[in-house]
Amino acid sequence: MILDDEPFNDKRINVTALPETEVTCKSCDACCCRLEVLLITDTGVPGRFIETDQWGGQRMARLDDGWCAALDRNTMMCTIYENRPLICREFEMGEYECLVERKANL
Repeated sequence: MILDDEPFNDKRINVTALPETEVTCKSCDACCCRLEVLLITDTGVPGRFIETDQWGGQRMARLDDGWCAALDRNTMMCTIYENRPLICREFEMGEYECLVERKANL
């Protein structure tokens, strides 16, 4: 309850003074791009980025260092964004799973 004689503005937090914590693809360490991505639906991923696993399933190709082969390492952006796998579409930047992966890889 706010009393009339209490100055309301003194109780506010200045949100413009809070540090910026937004995660963007360009500022991210791209932890998600080091995860194994199974292809469970056809989204048009170009064949050169598809590997077959030991059980016959399809997954995104990864480079020798474990990074996704479709990631442009200079810009940290996906080179097949419009055709990226379903799991990549659902893995939202800044959401819980993203933050867990970032914390695990820092």
